[in-house]
Amino acid sequence: LFANRLSNKGLTAILDNCPHLESLDIRHCFNVCMDNTLDVRMRGQFVRRQTSDRGFPRITSSSSMDAQGDLSAIENQVHKLIDDLRSDFIEGQRSATSEIRLLAKHNMESRIVLANCGAINLLVGLLHSPDAKIQENAVTALLNLSISDNNRIAIVNADAVDPLIHVLETGNPEAKENSAATLSSLLVIKENKVRVGRSGAVKPLVDLLVSGTPQGKKDAAIALFYLSILHENKGRIVQADAVKQLVKLMDPALGMTDKAVAVLANLAMIPEGRTAIWETRGIRALVEVVELGSPRGKENAAAALLQLCTNSNRYCSLVLKEGAVPPLATLSQSGTPRAREKAQALISYFRSLRHGNSLS
Repeated sequence: LFANRLSNKGLTAILDNCPHLESLDIRHCFNVCMDNTLDVRMRGQFVRRQTSDRGFPRITSSSSMDAQGDLSAIENQVHKLIDDLRSDFIEGQRSATSEIRLLAKHNMESRIVLANCGAINLLVGLLHSPDAKIQENAVTALLNLSISDNNRIAIVNADAVDPLIHVLETGNPEAKENSAATLSSLLVIKENKVRVGRSGAVKPLVDLLVSGTPQGKKDAAIALFYLSILHENKGRIVQADAVKQLVKLMDPALGMTDKAVAVLANLAMIPEGRTAIWETRGIRALVEVVELGSPRGKENAAAALLQLCTNSNRYCSLVLKEGAVPPLATLSQSGTPRAREKAQALISYFRSLRHGNSLS
């Protein structure tokens, strides 16, 4: 799904006709970003399967019934669910958060009504619920609501960042991965990169890289990618020992090479990042990606190697010892436009060193 090219109406239509799919969470869309952008910016979208989809009413799209009647039905349902969220009964809150989770999944009308009726603030409050299922449902509902740009702003304005970090630290595996996914969605907005980076989210995201589910690790890597775009966050990510975990995740068998390399390409822009890549034997892994990786992985690996080589003759020597020249020569002819540019720049730099014009 190239969801970055679809309108919200188009996304809604997809969901309405694919009831087995979980939400189209905007940050997941940036998984495809690794394959579609030339400046290490993510913008794709993918979907997650719903694990508890039975037993709840579905809201069909407004194209299949009278729009006004549909909206009225949604409003009536939402008002009842909001009352249940405010109650002190665990079972009522559990049921209400489950239904809201599903309502927010199905169409844009539901997301708008839920936000207008005050669901976001109540869901944020329930992120601290001692009941694991309520917490999981609440964070997943916020993830589904965050498909809407306006809702992303409302979620941040509801002071959701710290509660989302709480879920990252205390939730069950699905709650943790959906919290990381929600943070990724919020990080689409530039200003949130500063706020989330300064909030203490980096460490639990790196912890999720280590101990999370396969999906959780992917969500954490995407969130760290967004954070690493901002210069002030790069050092925080390196200090949290993320580079070692990212290099481990470059194992092709794990299916996360492209995500890990995209983050490393950003971290290679600062001295601490380059040192960490060298210390964790990341140079060898990057050369292997240049030779054997996907088109986007090769592109980002070449970008990282260019940063390493042009800032340190020591690292440059290591890159050459790892046999980088043949795969770079191939990449300079057959890679993506950005990959060819980086590979050609590296080869030119190697030639300048050979002719005695090295950096001091």
